[in-house]
Amino acid sequence: MKKFVNDPKDYVSEMLQGLALANPDTLRYVPEYNLIIRVDAPRENKVSIVQGSGSGHEPAHVMTVGKGMLDAACPGDVFSAPPADYVYEAVKLVASPKGVLLLVNNYTGDRMAFEMAEELSQADGITVRTLFIDDDVSVQDSTYTVGRRGVAGNFFVMKAVGAAAERGADLDEVHRIGEKVNSVTRTMGMALTACTPPAKGSPLFELPDDEVEMGVGIHGEPGRRRQKIQPADTLVRELLTAVVEDLPYTTGDRVALMVNGLGGTPISELYLVYGLAHKQLVERGIEIRHSYVGEYCTSLDMAGASITLVRLDDEISDLLAEPAQIPNHVF
Repeated sequence: MKKFVNDPKDYVSEMLQGLALANPDTLRYVPEYNLIIRVDAPRENKVSIVQGSGSGHEPAHVMTVGKGMLDAACPGDVFSAPPADYVYEAVKLVASPKGVLLLVNNYTGDRMAFEMAEELSQADGITVRTLFIDDDVSVQDSTYTVGRRGVAGNFFVMKAVGAAAERGADLDEVHRIGEKVNSVTRTMGMALTACTPPAKGSPLFELPDDEVEMGVGIHGEPGRRRQKIQPADTLVRELLTAVVEDLPYTTGDRVALMVNGLGGTPISELYLVYGLAHKQLVERGIEIRHSYVGEYCTSLDMAGASITLVRLDDEISDLLAEPAQIPNHVF
């Protein structure tokens, strides 16, 4: 394994420290709770938005803390849920008179940690709501969860609820918007290679050079099947068909289209995938209104990509168009 790493157990804390040092005007690191928080949080006139999960999926979620997105992110170790008491302490630090919304990707460990933190916070008199994100169409149940997994589509939930919160919406309204966006968001991914967690020092699973994992999870969970690698157009069509037919998306729909890299795929290949997906959607009579290409929810250094669609109406499209600012990006 060749990685920039000292002691693997310090990997997350050193990464978070570097993130805060690079963004001193906007972010603060609270090492006691693995917390990245906006320097201006909490704000009395704004619902606070918090998300967290295992590390290794950056920029989700610690690098999406900023204006118009998250107020704080509370990650665990690589591919591990944060401790419930860390989430609880994070909620207390960002508690606003308008309440706190917890966003949780649907994995068993994350659900347990955030549900417990919600109960503890409510016992303290803090107004808290929790929203579970489950956009992955690959499999119904997996190694890490019961029900569908939350993957790259979480970006759109963060973006919409973050925009609504910045506008001053109350907690019920912010929660409603999050549920609405989640309900019309679908994702499917595939792996070309496995990833290598620092603590393991070797690939998480074996994938022959001539095979791909279709529907892989962002923790390396098995997908729908392994199959021989095929031309990009064929692979994209399989991913897109699975996404389109699940909701389903139909002729005349307006959508946001995201091609998300899983950590080890060149941006040139991601744009190639986007171009193919765009063409195939146009063939189906589906109109692309918002486009996103890059890394939004990764799996360390896994080579691969996912495709996400969001069915738009005027409300969702307007929220996604709101400006947001996070480390190294302005959306």
